[in-house]
Amino acid sequence: MKTSAQLRNLLQSIDRKSYPAYKSLAGQYSFGDYTLSIDHVQGDPFASPSRLSIHIAHDKAGFPHKYWDKEHTRIALQNYVTIQFCRQADAFSFKAKGSGKSGLLTVSRPGQEVLERTACSFEKDRIVVRFQAGFPANGRTINARELDKILFDFLPQCVSRACCYRNLPSAAIEEVFCLAEDQEYIRTQLPMRHLTAFVADGSILPRKSGASDLPMKDGIPFETPASLAVTLHLPHRGPVTGMGIPEGITLIAGGGYHGKSTLLKALEAGVYNHIAGDGRELVITNASALKLRAEDGRKIKNVDISLFIRNLPNGKSTESFSTEDASGSTSQAANIIEGIASGSTVFLIDEDTSATNFMVRDELMQHVIARDKEPIIPFLERARDLYDQSGISSILVVGSCGSYFHIADTVLQMDCYRPLDITEKAKDICSQYPKPSVSAPGYRLPDDRRSFSLNPQTGRPSGHLKGSSGDDRLKIKVMGKDGFTIGKEYVNLHYVEQLKDSEQTAALAYILKYAKDLSRGQDIPVKELVDKIMYRLHTQGLASVCGSSYVPSGMAMPRVQEIYACLNRY
Repeated sequence: MKTSAQLRNLLQSIDRKSYPAYKSLAGQYSFGDYTLSIDHVQGDPFASPSRLSIHIAHDKAGFPHKYWDKEHTRIALQNYVTIQFCRQADAFSFKAKGSGKSGLLTVSRPGQEVLERTACSFEKDRIVVRFQAGFPANGRTINARELDKILFDFLPQCVSRACCYRNLPSAAIEEVFCLAEDQEYIRTQLPMRHLTAFVADGSILPRKSGASDLPMKDGIPFETPASLAVTLHLPHRGPVTGMGIPEGITLIAGGGYHGKSTLLKALEAGVYNHIAGDGRELVITNASALKLRAEDGRKIKNVDISLFIRNLPNGKSTESFSTEDASGSTSQAANIIEGIASGSTVFLIDEDTSATNFMVRDELMQHVIARDKEPIIPFLERARDLYDQSGISSILVVGSCGSYFHIADTVLQMDCYRPLDITEKAKDICSQYPKPSVSAPGYRLPDDRRSFSLNPQTGRPSGHLKGSSGDDRLKIKVMGKDGFTIGKEYVNLHYVEQLKDSEQTAALAYILKYAKDLSRGQDIPVKELVDKIMYRLHTQGLASVCGSSYVPSGMAMPRVQEIYACLNRY
């Protein structure tokens, strides 16, 4: 390892040379309290910025061990340090001058969700912070004096102010730790109390706007109906009362604009922890909960959808169904089956984004079109069996379909963003109306026997999902949260609604590339493949799937459900 003095000498020696001379800086340099690693140097001042990382021994950083010795508190602290480093980097970004991206300092910008990211990791013996910097140039001529400012003036201040415990507000770090512990406690209580979710009193569920995930100013605080009130004694906050949504079938009903979808979206996001001030810090949902919707046009490969669709008029089997252009009902059926394979035990469904013919067939339609002429078995006729026989709960937003009241265990009415428990009222009214037919034949959860492999000639999926070229040069390009390209193939994740950050999409791209390498020349059952991926992620970290000499700073951990969703759309 070289010293910081040697780095400064190197800078002086390449000043005013052609830009590629910056490549000579790659390597590690000791700055006393930390090590600076120049991991990848951009080839041009207009190209993607250079990738750097800071490595700080724990005895230098000084964070008490109790704040990062458990996974949930470690991730929360990493998120906090990333936010602090981001703020410091923003203050210095473009203070060094030059052409193109000269002087840019950037690091991951966490949102409201607390996610594990490659931007900051608390490892066994050190803290690693990864970021990007635009190496300054005049035209395409090196301006080493401006880079000297970044490396010897700006960065030491960023490190000192964001990564050293003594320079951070201890009360704020304690708050991060306590909130993470309280959130984890609620998660452990959900299965013990047979709940799918918990929404604390006082939570602010509405968001600032459709384009912002920040809490709405003057949003109406959540109030729990007495019949569903649950009091939890949190390790740090003490007793907290909120609404416990029981396992089973729960309906969220009410008039338009009264908060039905707002509550469902909060439950969708509740699979992740949230930072203090978000308003949903104590909205905690079963971590496997999966938002389901119709997804017209998606690709489906060898999925057994016979639980919902069978007896097609052309005689085609639905036990291994494939299409390049699924209908709304077919895509929603496939999404459910794939969700079951991913281990989800709670389904979240909004009537507005579902296929109508998949959700229900009313009595009149059943009389006009006989059952043997309709291949679709509506979700109405399967929801009860999903819970009673397989333990899979459903939370549904309904605004126009009353048939679901007959099968519901719990019915909530949203009234001006406040929930009312109207279960008994709904049951009384249901007794005055004929009960719809809800018994569908042949309930059986399908076995997911699909495998992942690649056509060896093209390196693209073949007949059974097939996956791997083993080509390290396979290029990845991420298009925000909506999807990515890997090689020439586009993976569309636009309707995978619980992806909350484009960095999760970036991670999925690298995970898919790693899956392709794992399946090199062989068929691997999808479940076995995902199990191998998850084991590697949990034992070696998110960076371990990158397959390169440097780790991208912009990756965030997806759930296993989103990994399945990615593979299923490839």
